[in-house]
Amino acid sequence: MNASSPSSAGPVWIGYGFAALGAVLFAAKGILIKLAFAEGVDTLTLLALRMGLSVPIYVAVGYVAYARDRQRAVPMPAYLKALMIGVIGYWFSSYADFKGLETLTPQFERLILFTYPLFVLLLGAVLFRLPLRWNAVASFGIAYLGLTVVFLADFETGGGDIVVGALWVLAAAVTFALYQLLAGGSIAVMGAPLFTSVAMTGAAVVVLLLFLATHPLSALVVSSRAFALSVTLAIGATVLPSFLMSAALSRISAAANSTIGTLSPVVTLFLAVLILDEPLRGVDLLGTALVVGGVGLFTVVDRRHCR
Repeated sequence: MNASSPSSAGPVWIGYGFAALGAVLFAAKGILIKLAFAEGVDTLTLLALRMGLSVPIYVAVGYVAYARDRQRAVPMPAYLKALMIGVIGYWFSSYADFKGLETLTPQFERLILFTYPLFVLLLGAVLFRLPLRWNAVASFGIAYLGLTVVFLADFETGGGDIVVGALWVLAAAVTFALYQLLAGGSIAVMGAPLFTSVAMTGAAVVVLLLFLATHPLSALVVSSRAFALSVTLAIGATVLPSFLMSAALSRISAAANSTIGTLSPVVTLFLAVLILDEPLRGVDLLGTALVVGGVGLFTVVDRRHCR
């Protein structure tokens, strides 16, 4: 069964509900990070707390999957590859995303990150000789017009810091796209739970080594509010939505899941207004509409091509 061929594991509407809830929880990530930064927690410390709190859950799930499927012969190179993919997709991509949020609003960060399917398309063509569909690429012109609108408005007040932040999140989008391209083969060999467990462990090791090399261990002792935010980030905006997305994909198509995912930047926009007291600007609404429209058009084009 491929990613676009869901099983009949329960009613379809449950799959739509899982996908929608997963998109909403992912949308909250930037808000939680901003709140943690306001508590004085820096990027590496927050990443170390996030990974330290979430990895044990992934490892437990991976162990259960391994014990249940012992007959699957997974060669050692597959484990090493999964570790490397985890470093790319779970460590560097997360680190770059967190760095971008030091200067960007959560809604602008989510809009930039949301365009990663373009890089899946471009990197797939360059590195893996996958077909490049220009009508799909053209749809991202609409999305990047929306990013430009928001960028120019934010640049007037943030200047060079906005440029640096945008480049960090763009790097996160590129590496997340590379992770998506590389992970498919490993998941086919190892299975999704075991692959995720190994990849998350690899990322966690790098995060913790970097943290220990640059911070005293006492830096992990944060305020009760910052710790509560870290737990919420690790469980509510990392572990839980990842399992919800997997559950959704067992019931609905990948195209349907992607379409529902367009909720994410919209939810982020309104959460930023409600929780962070960000102003609801017309330029943000316009930029969000263009980005969601462009990515939505890409999904439609890609879905028609895959039929």
